[in-house]
Amino acid sequence: MSQSNGREAGRGAGRERHRGAVTLRRGAIPSSTADQRLLDSRGRDDWKTRDAWRALRILSEFVEGFDTLADLPPAVSVFGSARSGPDSAECRLAEQVGGALARAGYAVITGGGPGVMEAANRGASEAGGLSVGLGIELPFEQGINEWVDLAIDFRYFFARKTMFVKYAQAFVVLPGGFGTMDELFEALTLVQTGKVTRFPVVLMGVAYWQGLLDWMRDTMAVDGKIGPVDLELICLTDDVNAAVRYIVEAEAALSVEQEAVRDEAVARTGADQQAAAEQAADQPRDS
Repeated sequence: MSQSNGREAGRGAGRERHRGAVTLRRGAIPSSTADQRLLDSRGRDDWKTRDAWRALRILSEFVEGFDTLADLPPAVSVFGSARSGPDSAECRLAEQVGGALARAGYAVITGGGPGVMEAANRGASEAGGLSVGLGIELPFEQGINEWVDLAIDFRYFFARKTMFVKYAQAFVVLPGGFGTMDELFEALTLVQTGKVTRFPVVLMGVAYWQGLLDWMRDTMAVDGKIGPVDLELICLTDDVNAAVRYIVEAEAALSVEQEAVRDEAVARTGADQQAAAEQAADQPRDS
């Protein structure tokens, strides 16, 4: 996510970076992150000696995430800018969304940082729901906000992004920058290509997002880069109740479809077994 006054805060004597289970402060903080070192193609000389160990570290992040979040109740991932002030319209909206989702029985997952993320975590926590934060090692560390009940710090973006999708039933996306856009379009790509099933994506902040949706409709769709049906993957609203209702109804519709598929499979298996039994009964027996 975006940094919130990170450059100024990062120069202070008390700056701190979390690297997985390790906490680094002051002079112990390296000048680059694990992601930077992994993706830097200029450091090929040490790939054979270092990348094998990095693979184990990456695996450990997946294991930690899967193990920690396996018992999570139904959840919704909420995204938005870390730069938004506490009194901004999007933070007030995020707090309301967090509370409404908690009251509807969902845990709320964010990136664990300030701004919109903190507001959503606060709304969920104050409403009595489970508030989850998935932090990330950044050059200018934000830290996990105080409203998170369950936190995991990641080194690698791709491990963290998997957790956002794997353990959520939907995305709610509020105004944000590059990180927010990244999560939004990754979710849309996964749904469009069938990698995830019926994953509701809600954009909140009509004035902020309308121009993007207009461009997608008038340029991307008109030019054939996406289909008209792809635009139906997005729900745009400023109404908190409408957003939560959209998520709940999408989950209910998916449950009905899955139950119908299971019933059909059971009926087909029963019919096959009946046919096999009848065929066996018709076979002549040796005297």
